[in-house]
Amino acid sequence: MRLTCRFADQSFDVTLNDSRAARDLLSLLPLELTIEDYAQNEKIAYLPRKLTEQGATAFSDEAIGDVCTYAPWGNLVFFHAPYRYSRGLVRLGRVEGDIAPLKLRGTYPLNVISHG
Repeated sequence: MRLTCRFADQSFDVTLNDSRAARDLLSLLPLELTIEDYAQNEKIAYLPRKLTEQGATAFSDEAIGDVCTYAPWGNLVFFHAPYRYSRGLVRLGRVEGDIAPLKLRGTYPLNVISHG
């Protein structure tokens, strides 16, 4: 399961894991969202509704490029720098390849589509 995300003439692919939350995200596609900076290590985009948390577990192998949802807020989170797990994060997958697009500061329209 893969997504393609596009904003500000940038694009990147995300490989999703096989979780209920990731499949729930796929059911919402295609999406037109807004991506914006949050803190110094992530970009976020609010979804039209919260994703399921069924089957979600804590994790300790955090990595740059992780894509999660933060269940309490119902947003997507794209990590472009180191971070630590916090309760409420549900990992959905990982950015494939270069994360440079996520380091572009600012707020932009974001297009998210399924990529086969």
